[in-house]
Amino acid sequence: MKKTAFVKTMVAAALAAAVLAPAQAQDVVRLGNLKFAHYGAVSYIKEIAPKCGIKVEEHMFAKGLDVMQAIIAGELDVGTTASEAAISGRAGGAPIYVVAGFAKGGARLVGRSDLKMKSLKDLKGKKVGVTRGGIQEVLLLAELQQAGLTASDQPGKDVQLVFLAYADLNQALLGKNIDAMMQSEPQSSQAINKGFGAEMLKPYDTPIGEPIRTMVMTEKFYKEKRPVAEKFMRCFVEATKTFIDQPATAEKYVREVVFKGQITSDDFQDAISNSPYSYDITPDHIQVTTDVMVKTGVGRMARPPVAKEWVKTDLLDGAKKSLGVK
Repeated sequence: MKKTAFVKTMVAAALAAAVLAPAQAQDVVRLGNLKFAHYGAVSYIKEIAPKCGIKVEEHMFAKGLDVMQAIIAGELDVGTTASEAAISGRAGGAPIYVVAGFAKGGARLVGRSDLKMKSLKDLKGKKVGVTRGGIQEVLLLAELQQAGLTASDQPGKDVQLVFLAYADLNQALLGKNIDAMMQSEPQSSQAINKGFGAEMLKPYDTPIGEPIRTMVMTEKFYKEKRPVAEKFMRCFVEATKTFIDQPATAEKYVREVVFKGQITSDDFQDAISNSPYSYDITPDHIQVTTDVMVKTGVGRMARPPVAKEWVKTDLLDGAKKSLGVK
């Protein structure tokens, strides 16, 4: 009898392990993220993930288009980026849905402080640095169009564009290799606080308004791993609520963990005042951004995606409701 009971116990244990193994594997979420101040709440998800019932593996990328490439390669379940990379990615065949918006704003036109430039008209004949394909390029071209200025990375236009990585723009401005830059946060705040840059404008008077940073999810993850996707979204809402309700926690985490002491308190405060954390996104916002991208030629999409077909906020709505977040 004892032997039979022992065998039964071992079989039961083996079955339990077989059931638990795939469930545990399924609860790993592969997240692609960028190193900016306003992406900090997304990074914080991995810190509270265990109590959400999941494990989050965060992978950092230099720019949003790199996140899209990793998604297309099947290496990520969720990614964060500015809206233009998500739109370009979807147009290029990336199987993604926009599921949330995690920050607003996050762009600033900064001129060399010694040039005393005040308006867009002052950029005529100048070199302006920007990261190719980023939301900053979309906003810069839209602003220049509104001001009646032409722009190209080739000579002969009113404004000469100089395409550089986010990490290289500040050094180019400091070295006077460019006259102005459309930069992200906290780099634009750093340039101003260190004295070599001066704010010309925050580019939020185009039809886009304040650009919303987007969280995207693969169609496969959204459809086939729904319970895990729901847990992840609740974790996102909880992390974001923590950063909104507890600014000191947000600052400590971003400055010490994300940037490892490389930005000051003033840099962080100024950056977040220009790129506050948020939750929401709408098809209308993504559609307007798509339309402006078409008008400015950023992304060069053969078939621009229709926002209402791929903006899915049901997971976000459910997570906010379950946590009592308005």
